[in-house]
Amino acid sequence: MEFKWLEDFLSVVDTRNFTRSAELRFTTQPAFSRRIRSLEEWVGTALIERSNPICLTPAGQKFRPAAEEVLRRLLQVREDIRSLDGAAATTISITATHSVSLTFFPRWIRCIEERKGVLSTRLDSNHLEACVQALQKGRAHFMLCHAPSSVDLHLPPDNYSSIVVGSDRLVPVSVPDAEGGAQHTLPGSRKQRAHYLAYAETSGIGRAVDHMLQRRAAQLHLERVFVSHLAGVLESMVRAGRGLAWLPESQVRDDLAAGRLVAAGDASWTVPVDIRLFRQNESLAPKSEEFWSAVADCEAAGAWREAQPALAANPAPG
Repeated sequence: MEFKWLEDFLSVVDTRNFTRSAELRFTTQPAFSRRIRSLEEWVGTALIERSNPICLTPAGQKFRPAAEEVLRRLLQVREDIRSLDGAAATTISITATHSVSLTFFPRWIRCIEERKGVLSTRLDSNHLEACVQALQKGRAHFMLCHAPSSVDLHLPPDNYSSIVVGSDRLVPVSVPDAEGGAQHTLPGSRKQRAHYLAYAETSGIGRAVDHMLQRRAAQLHLERVFVSHLAGVLESMVRAGRGLAWLPESQVRDDLAAGRLVAAGDASWTVPVDIRLFRQNESLAPKSEEFWSAVADCEAAGAWREAQPALAANPAPG
């Protein structure tokens, strides 16, 4: 059996989609499917039900915790061995979603360093599913991301811990029209559907937006005209006048204040989200454990709220 087969299997467990898992595993779908079949041949039975949607067979459900435990133990041994290397032992590895990497992370890490001194850190930015897999597979000590309550990140509390380190809101925004109102407004109408710039399925904040839209589907008249997993790309498209998008308020606060962007709906269309730091419950290298303790201390002291610009009570009306 090959180590990567377990990673492939757990990727399908997370995504429930062979095509998406193949992309995340940097291979073609036929090659990915062959590796899953090889694992099933090694086990001696089918682990995945090729249905729509994909689900685990009873054997797959029984195999999953064993696969997770084997990977955790191997990755922990690797972490212990790497800690023997001085540079690796002192570098704190963080995987973060693009939206928090650009706006939240610089202020957040500066806040910690003001209290604990300069740290040796490595930040890898990616979309949510890739970040979750990086944490699960031990390629990063910590994961920093928006963590909407409506989105299951598949990080069970028995194996993972998290700390709320900030808050944000997803605000529907548009360029202004000639009168200063929103060029694209919610909820749209049957005669004039609002052009909607959407997040791809790999986006966690996109799933939070989709959850809200599903609850309010009866009153919505949207036409999806563009999709990207990057909030920065959606912002560029909003600025080009292509439509409205839900963007982190931390990302567009200055533009809203200056009137370069305006809210495309009232406050009922905003989606509050926490920003969380995640880790595996397995022991980390001493420097990483010290970092986690420092984060917990800062959270207890309310340092995030001191460092994070206050969110407006309500976005500007559309």
